[in-house]
Amino acid sequence: MHTNQPTFARHRALQRAALVPIVVAAALLVAGCGKDGKEGGKATQSAARVNGEEVTVHQINMVLERQQGLKPEQAEPASRQILEGLIDQELALQKATEQKLDRDPQIIQMLDATRRNLLARAYLEKTAAASVGTPSSEDVKKYFDEHPALFAQRRIYMLQDFTIQGDPEQIKEITPKLQVTDSSQGFVDVLKNSGLKFAVNQVTQPAEALPLNLVDQFAKLNDGKGMYQALNGGLKVVLVAASKPQPISLDQAKPMIERFLTESRRQEFIQKETKNLRSTAKIEYLGKFAEKPAGAASGAASAAAASAPAVVASKASSANGIDPAALNKGLSGLK
Repeated sequence: MHTNQPTFARHRALQRAALVPIVVAAALLVAGCGKDGKEGGKATQSAARVNGEEVTVHQINMVLERQQGLKPEQAEPASRQILEGLIDQELALQKATEQKLDRDPQIIQMLDATRRNLLARAYLEKTAAASVGTPSSEDVKKYFDEHPALFAQRRIYMLQDFTIQGDPEQIKEITPKLQVTDSSQGFVDVLKNSGLKFAVNQVTQPAEALPLNLVDQFAKLNDGKGMYQALNGGLKVVLVAASKPQPISLDQAKPMIERFLTESRRQEFIQKETKNLRSTAKIEYLGKFAEKPAGAASGAASAAAASAPAVVASKASSANGIDPAALNKGLSGLK
């Protein structure tokens, strides 16, 4: 292997950077904090050699640092599992190098795009981390008090998701009959008697796993009641088949709220920083991009949308409506 070529070395480093996320996603199920290895009774930064190429403890730790929630007793097995993934990565990397894939123009472009993305994200995240502090106790208490359905009045829901097929007249006729039922069994009986085709899925989940903009609406529903949304060719109903109170105290909720508020503020900062960078830069659109199509969003708005937080407290939909997109989006910030 000719490791004395600067271009080769740069491409190899880029290859490693691009492959790390693959190892994390495909090879890791648990993670934590690793320790330096031992070789012949002496500390060493090498964890393994693969055809003469070293896999280091630093590489293992880099992956471990991205993981959360590992118990102390899981650290050692996690480190070993990560090492095995890195060995597999190194073997594939060596074969890729033998086949000179690192010199393929398309691969070089992909590696450069990965490098650009990593550096841009690193700047924004580092700047946000330095600018966004930990939420105050007053902020945490305020959020706790403003969201009783998530905390003080939290419930565990057994939800039944019905998809009902029918033409507009059939749906118009059956909807009032369904709305007056007060139990899951009564709801199903009405459906069966109607002769309409329907499918149902059931899930049990806590309030914080619901879409944020629907939490308060579900909190107002008694068992046996649901939320309705007209569909093309039918009706969607999410029914509260059963529920039970399971409140969370302020002390219990504090770590979750802190994480959620910190992440929300971090994303808000990133949007603002992206907008500021654009406002102070000289940006020229060329060629076919010189003319902006009618109705197109501004660059700053598009950038802000692209970096928007995964979970945003949005206005609730209508009292009887379901936001189909929101139904597929849990409150990940508080899970």
